[in-house]
Amino acid sequence: MRGFINRLAAIALLLIGFTASALFAPNALAGEGKAHHVSFHVDQNDPDVMNQTLNNATNVIEYYRGRNEDVDVDIVTYGPGLNMLRSDTSPVQDRIKHLKDMVFHGKIQFSACDVTKIGMEKKEGHAISVVPEASVVPSGVVHLMELQEQGWSYVRP
Repeated sequence: MRGFINRLAAIALLLIGFTASALFAPNALAGEGKAHHVSFHVDQNDPDVMNQTLNNATNVIEYYRGRNEDVDVDIVTYGPGLNMLRSDTSPVQDRIKHLKDMVFHGKIQFSACDVTKIGMEKKEGHAISVVPEASVVPSGVVHLMELQEQGWSYVRP
């Protein structure tokens, strides 16, 4: 009888250990863990910089997808970099659409600076539209600053 009780106690301790491991270990099977957030900024009207930024964002998304983890990406444009998100000047519109379509874990956002947009509209004398995948934020620089204050990582390509 004593042997049976010892085995039962050993099994109970083993089950408690497995339960504790499951409760306190990162839950990789469900893709839950540390939240990942990264912001990139583009302030140059340079297709190479724009493509490098999209490459970096794609690599980050694919890395975390491979780990079954979510990542939020925000590509923020201001100054001459706003041309990346302008409907009439973007040399990377197709890549932006493709990247937006491929993201299913986490999200990607393209943020266009309204301060820059208004300045360009005044200078050019007409309204400027951004690509459908983008949203306009009041200030690109302030948006980046606030993301960093919320714990987002920041990358300048």
